[in-house]
Amino acid sequence: MVTATVKGIDLHIGDTLRVKTTVIEGTKSRVQSFEGILIALRGRADNKMMTVRRIGVRAIGVERIWPINSPVIVGVEVVKNAKKVRRSKLYFLRNQTGRAATQI
Repeated sequence: MVTATVKGIDLHIGDTLRVKTTVIEGTKSRVQSFEGILIALRGRADNKMMTVRRIGVRAIGVERIWPINSPVIVGVEVVKNAKKVRRSKLYFLRNQTGRAATQI
């Protein structure tokens, strides 16, 4: 089973996450959250990266990739645990549409 630890939270492939990041716009900074399914973990140790995918406006898939140890990440919260995942990469979700793209 592929797992990672971010800010003291164990992550598993297929979990629905809410990743909170800092966004700097001009002189102001704010915290923005991105909620989606963890579809991939790659790399080792300090080079580990996570890919989170969500379905955006007009059913367009949006993926974001962050380094696990990024200072931009304020916090990660597990919204829902995956029931049963038998793959280490969930790239097949890219071809799914509608509810099938968000159900694992």
